[in-house]
Amino acid sequence: MANESLSKAKEAKNDEFYTQYHDIEKEISAYLEYNPDVFRGKTVLLPCDDPEWSNFTKYFAQNFETFGLKKLISTSYAPESKRYKFGYVPTLFETEAPHYDADKSKTHGKIFVLDHDVTGDGKINVEDLQWQYLEGDGDFRSKEICNLRDQADFIITNPPFSLFREFLAWVVEADKQFILIANKNCVTYKEVFPLIKDNKLWSGKTEWAGGMWFETKNDDDVDRVIDGVNMKNVPSIWLSNVDHGRRHQQLALMTMADNLKFSRHKEIRGKDDYIHYENYDAIEVPFTDAIPCDYEDAMGVPISFLDKYCPDQFEIIGITDRGNEYGIKTKEFTIEDSPVFGDLNRRGAIMVDGELKSTYARILIRKKQ
Repeated sequence: MANESLSKAKEAKNDEFYTQYHDIEKEISAYLEYNPDVFRGKTVLLPCDDPEWSNFTKYFAQNFETFGLKKLISTSYAPESKRYKFGYVPTLFETEAPHYDADKSKTHGKIFVLDHDVTGDGKINVEDLQWQYLEGDGDFRSKEICNLRDQADFIITNPPFSLFREFLAWVVEADKQFILIANKNCVTYKEVFPLIKDNKLWSGKTEWAGGMWFETKNDDDVDRVIDGVNMKNVPSIWLSNVDHGRRHQQLALMTMADNLKFSRHKEIRGKDDYIHYENYDAIEVPFTDAIPCDYEDAMGVPISFLDKYCPDQFEIIGITDRGNEYGIKTKEFTIEDSPVFGDLNRRGAIMVDGELKSTYARILIRKKQ
């Protein structure tokens, strides 16, 4: 159901998913635990945000001094430029400002900046945020926002779902550190997977299981109402190039012999051997906890393996979803003297009860030598 919801959101260009405060706190805490000074003296940019009610802006503004930030910048899209329209009503924070402009409120984005004590209370926090209208609509691809990107050390946000490919390319182009929320399936994208393979991008701390709950402004697409707030569960994950401790925790795994004897999965337990692909020189491992610790050749594992991937334990050598793009040695593969095409050539082909079937997309890994 979650995948259906995400597809509907994409079709409707619904990018209005608002991240919960505790989800941000949980994720960012992992980077601080690994390196307490990770943000010290740094400029953090929160683009594609809605600063008046954004929990990203609130979280970093409230912790400005604790993190030792140099500067916090948060920008928003103009309401009329958003792909999904839900009826914009300006906040009192905006309308009571002396520079409020009813027309600009709809057509221009806004920028919030925090870098010094404005109120004179001796602290730098959310009360010291200052805002202005942007010259344009706040699109991250505009020269105005690109200039802000180039000033920043970190880019942290929940970018528009429908523009994730473009947004990631925009971040990578500037060679910035980033912490982003993304659709779980994006790890198979041609724009994303090579970065994962080369250890230039990895899963954040938050576990993949269960997805994430977001506030949604779309009254027609709600999974649950919590304390009067419309909430949507989306199969989302955190992706980052900032190091954290969980990334270096190796999986505790059994040997191949013990898996075949004791695995909790009926697809493995009691078998004579792991299934070998017909079209790839690798074995099929349908569950991350069934990876044999003593097998040194190629293995096809679920994409959810990336949630627990430790680069000190395994190396990623390819993916089955888009053919032989990453140098995987393929076997000659024909049925009744005819070449096999379609999914069976794109993904791992296995024999099940005498019938040839394709697996789901698989990450191809090998034990670190």
